[in-house]
Amino acid sequence: MAFHRRVVWITGASSGIGEALAYEFAQQGARLVLSARRADALERVRANCQRPEQHYVLAMDMKDIDRFPDLVKAVEQAMGTIDLLINNAGVSQRSLVKDTCLAVDRELMEVDYFGPVALTKAVLPLMLARKRGRLVAVSSIAGLVATPMRSTYAAAKHALRAFYDALRAEVYDHGVYVSVIYPGFVKTNISIAALVGDGSTQNKMDDAQNAAMSPQTFAQLAVAALARGEEHIVIGGLKEKLAVYIDRASPELRQWLMRKVKVV
Repeated sequence: MAFHRRVVWITGASSGIGEALAYEFAQQGARLVLSARRADALERVRANCQRPEQHYVLAMDMKDIDRFPDLVKAVEQAMGTIDLLINNAGVSQRSLVKDTCLAVDRELMEVDYFGPVALTKAVLPLMLARKRGRLVAVSSIAGLVATPMRSTYAAAKHALRAFYDALRAEVYDHGVYVSVIYPGFVKTNISIAALVGDGSTQNKMDDAQNAAMSPQTFAQLAVAALARGEEHIVIGGLKEKLAVYIDRASPELRQWLMRKVKVV
């Protein structure tokens, strides 16, 4: 009953992890705000959720941060209190540092870091005023252990972790809670849509992505962890979790392994 009638706002809800989270939260009785750039895709997700009439579609671009205060007001007017904000929208990367133009680095940081930060800042005052709510960021295991071909993606996800860790300490005594989810490989289209060095998309599925856990399994694990109030949520395969443990125990060993491991 943890999410029954709670308002859960999910960005990046039109596909992949965000879509799977929408279905799982809807099954738990939540009322959803579904956001992404494509309104038609969001309407499809809404129609496939349990009790579709209780959910609200709000198309938005994570780079259009000047609109966020007005979007927050629209959500409040349509749905009432925002109980959970899940910053899931993002774009990945598949390119070497030497081959990546600075415009791509900026794009990744705008979507994966500044967008979530701006939306968090737009929602935070409302939660602080009510002394309740949970802010959630979907980072990545790459936000804990940086790998080749994902330099700026990993940097943005590391930055998101640091921002949310600092925020957690600031708001803990004010009834607002902060969680960060660190997915490993999940079988979604994230690698297909990943940016390469010139800003175009990779347009192919990575082998590791293709063999990964389903988004449905990920969503079940993530929602269950949030229901328990967990703050640091690592979800991945054995190798990915092992990389996190090795990084803590021996950064030197982790760095050696990163030079050897296949990451696409």
